[in-house]
Amino acid sequence: RFRALSDQFYRTPEHHRFVRQQVVNQLESHPEIYAGYVPMDYREYLKKMPKIGEWGDHVTLQAAADLYGVKIFILTSFRDTCYIEILPVVQKSNRVICLSFWAEVHYNSIYPEGELPVVENRKKRWWHLEF
Repeated sequence: RFRALSDQFYRTPEHHRFVRQQVVNQLESHPEIYAGYVPMDYREYLKKMPKIGEWGDHVTLQAAADLYGVKIFILTSFRDTCYIEILPVVQKSNRVICLSFWAEVHYNSIYPEGELPVVENRKKRWWHLEF
């Protein structure tokens, strides 16, 4: 989830740790908003969520929407709920973050047709090694 969010916000999944920490900071700063939606002790939740590999949930998505002030649109593989829309408390941008959620397991960053991010052509270095 955090890699997919990083890809949407920064056009690369490489900033997932930063996105995770920002979302955790949002959760820590506003327990009055989020604690009621967490199905466990909120302090324990806040202890586990910063750990790399810990899966995010609907609460972290809401915190991300609130933090960045963007709408998050999720296409799912569920028959009864094809899409989910997460609205921020205060919308700061008209940008819409698009994710897919398949089989209750994995999130992907997706883009509307024609809006794919530009990928940099990185120079490759070739080394000639003699043995």
